[in-house]
Amino acid sequence: MALEKKFIGRRGFVAGALATSAIAALSACGKKGDPAPAAPAGDEKAPAEEGKQPAAQESGAATQGGTLKIYRTNPASIDPFNAQEDQGISVVYALFDTLTNFDFEAGELKPLACESWEANEYATQFTFHLIDGAKFHNGDPVTAQDFKYAWERICNPKTTDSPSVIAYHLAPVKGYDEMVAGQADALDIECPDDLTLVVNLSASYADFPYVVSHPALSPVPSGGAAEDFQKFFLAPVGNGAFKMDGEWVDGQYIKVVRNEDYHGEKPLIDGIDFMIFKDLQTAFTEFEAGNIDITDIPTGRIGELSQRYGVSDDGYVANPGKQVINGEETSTYYLAVNCQDPAVEDKLVRQGLSLAINRQAISDTLFEGSRVPADGIVPPGIDGYKEGAWEYSKYDVEAAKAKLDEAGLKEEGGKRDLNITLVCNSGSGHEDIMQLIQSDFEKIGVAADIQTQEWAAYLDALQNGDYQIGRLGWVADYPIMDNFLFPLFFTGAGDNRSQYSNPEVDDLMNKARQTVDAAERIALFQEADKMIAEDMPLIPVMFYRHTQIASRRVNNLYFGPTKLMNFNKVWLSE
Repeated sequence: MALEKKFIGRRGFVAGALATSAIAALSACGKKGDPAPAAPAGDEKAPAEEGKQPAAQESGAATQGGTLKIYRTNPASIDPFNAQEDQGISVVYALFDTLTNFDFEAGELKPLACESWEANEYATQFTFHLIDGAKFHNGDPVTAQDFKYAWERICNPKTTDSPSVIAYHLAPVKGYDEMVAGQADALDIECPDDLTLVVNLSASYADFPYVVSHPALSPVPSGGAAEDFQKFFLAPVGNGAFKMDGEWVDGQYIKVVRNEDYHGEKPLIDGIDFMIFKDLQTAFTEFEAGNIDITDIPTGRIGELSQRYGVSDDGYVANPGKQVINGEETSTYYLAVNCQDPAVEDKLVRQGLSLAINRQAISDTLFEGSRVPADGIVPPGIDGYKEGAWEYSKYDVEAAKAKLDEAGLKEEGGKRDLNITLVCNSGSGHEDIMQLIQSDFEKIGVAADIQTQEWAAYLDALQNGDYQIGRLGWVADYPIMDNFLFPLFFTGAGDNRSQYSNPEVDDLMNKARQTVDAAERIALFQEADKMIAEDMPLIPVMFYRHTQIASRRVNNLYFGPTKLMNFNKVWLSE
């Protein structure tokens, strides 16, 4: 499959739309309107709702009621405090509304928990005007103070034993450095009244309205609901269209129900059961038995299931008879490399290992050609993507051997003095990918073992640096280049699992963040990306596509490029 420079799908959204959107986002207004009508027969799409995601063409008259059942692995967190991975974020997205939300249909950022926002001339101060009348699930009004409290809760090392691993999203806010260091107890955020939030930044950052769309930056009740951290961790009190139905039962399920007091358009379904299974095969067996509505597709079954269940017209919306969802994602599958490990601390070794991986074979063998070999960390669809940006993110066995030779790891008798341990989370098919990579490494004389761990424990191991090479996927939190480079490569960033540090890269990214002009900002990020590509602190493998399937009773389910589902529009038929 050839790489596309534009992100093309049902939304009519292309990468170029983002080139000017950051400047446009400095000032925006609007609020949730009336439900978008279904498209007449023959129309391509219906007008987009100003809300979480666009409405899709419906396959029949929508009905209310029923519980949607979705397969999930055990998440790391459903509390915004630690919303760091897609399994937990999908729950947070249902429970909470952030200030803004990116609408892929329109290709622009829109208000969600706020009605409008504006910035000063230098993009160092942003003022958000909240929706009047919005409430938390416990009945408390949503105020500016609740956003300030939630954000400081993330940054405050006293909340638990340390700041949240995703606190870096708030790094542009004035006072962040002092707060995470335990030297201050507040961020420079003003609340002149209940519905006005004024955020002061330490430097210009035109992209900040995108940042506040991240589910981790949702409001949390400042009236005491979150004071008992463990209780809130298991049963968060949000402001979204769904609310918790009891507590998260670890390893079994998370249940949410429709929030009847939601200020916006209420969902059609009664609730969602996030069903937790240890492995995909068990979940898929439950799907075939009619007990699960949404699940991932097991390795090697995309073609077969597409024939049996039908494919979504646009790759993003599931309806009866068009149940396989296969749209492009703004996400990258990669190998995190622990740059502090002696075996792989030399960039020549990392470059050689990357060149040894046959990415196309992985896509063809395991994903029936549905994924695209990654030629960098930034995927197509993100403005700033360059085809072939990472020189060593390609397949070249002879070049791989030459790099290892240059690193002093000469091949003798078909083997080199290099032993690698590949680790991955269990139960989701990653073992199959690791086995192909293991075979590729053997072809250049590198021995590799494979270890697996349960998801939450695996994340902890990577966070603690207790690994050598491990797989991860990065899904855009917000669709800008910054979101792929700063979290993964800035020194000390919470998602910098490679423990990579390059002061020149840090300086370039800081300079880019302070550049208001969109084209100049992207050029600076591209310069930083080029340096990172040379250092090879991680190994890009594939650009994702959706590989999900819905049951026949699911109608109008939109599954967006960032792997978030629009639960507000889906409906169930019997």
